[in-house]
Amino acid sequence: MRGQGPLSGVKVVELAGIGPGPMCGMLFGDLGADVVRIDRQTAADLGIDRGSNKWDLLNRSKRSVAANLKMKEGVETVLKLVEGADILIEGMRPGVTERLGLGPDDCWKRNPKLVYGRVTGWGQDGPIAHAAGHDMNYIALTGALHAIGEKGRAPVPPLNLVGDFGGGALYLAFGCLAAYIEAQTSGKGQVVDAAMIDGASNLMTAIYGMKAAGRIVQKRGSNFLDGGAHFYSVYETSDGKYVSIGSIEKKFYAELIEKAGMSPDDMPEQLNPEKWPEYKEKLAAVIRRKTRDEWTEIMEGSDVCFAPILDMDEAPKHAHNVARDTFVDIDGVTQPNAAPRFSRTPNGKPTVAPNPGQDTAEALSDWGFEKSEIDSLKSSGAVL
Repeated sequence: MRGQGPLSGVKVVELAGIGPGPMCGMLFGDLGADVVRIDRQTAADLGIDRGSNKWDLLNRSKRSVAANLKMKEGVETVLKLVEGADILIEGMRPGVTERLGLGPDDCWKRNPKLVYGRVTGWGQDGPIAHAAGHDMNYIALTGALHAIGEKGRAPVPPLNLVGDFGGGALYLAFGCLAAYIEAQTSGKGQVVDAAMIDGASNLMTAIYGMKAAGRIVQKRGSNFLDGGAHFYSVYETSDGKYVSIGSIEKKFYAELIEKAGMSPDDMPEQLNPEKWPEYKEKLAAVIRRKTRDEWTEIMEGSDVCFAPILDMDEAPKHAHNVARDTFVDIDGVTQPNAAPRFSRTPNGKPTVAPNPGQDTAEALSDWGFEKSEIDSLKSSGAVL
């Protein structure tokens, strides 16, 4: 299966996992790569059970081969796929694929040009590299989790966007593509060690710079970008909904004052942190006078830097998202569309996440396996 998009022709083997690995595979598949996911033959007690594979959206735009990696024939199946692959991605604890016979050295014996992408929370080495963890734990050691939350309250986990997906999947994809480009010249693959703790720390680069410059303090809800500033925060409206206001620049701040029906004298010292609590109360009182939709009518599309805060039922229906096809319906499931966009090699529509082993025969055939070989692997139980 060759997808549509700028990565059409790139072949990826994904060893089944949860979180960042599957999302990285989804990104590759959405952009046209031929991604073959090596699924387990029996369900593993990992992650959150969604009840149906079609709701496991990170597995969309791929094909599934269910292999028994406890059998040498199952391992050999993966190694033969590796022979024709450009990239392999895995998210197991350090040393697991080596014990399976699918580590980097095992794969490079079959394909020296293979890019071997590894994503873990703690990285491939370090004193706690082998410990279990999840997104919240990884970003806890970066300074990111400490910085997110309301003043005087505990830190707030930002879903699993910062560790799993931002610091993990995106850095894994970026690293694998960088190594893939380099391999076209050198003819040699390499390991990409994408640790969520590294990626999340890297995402904090600008914030550490602001700290070094003395522009932020380590108190949640007291800074420019964490809700502490009255001009960069969220406000409740009269109908119990919320709006976001981010009027940082002076000219945008002036427009906020004007559209809120306030006088410049009401909040004159925009950048004085000592005034922010007072100004925030003033602005909150004004915003509570109208509904979210009334403020949207007044401010949306202006230079206030405004947007209504939408829930996941509302977001796909917003006119801007509709115009850009930001969301798409696939088999009755509303979900974010492929991103980013390309002018000359546009992405195709993402495909439904397959059931484990759904594409075994087709995928193996497309990757060079003979029918008799596939039949033998199926009869032995090495693949389903």
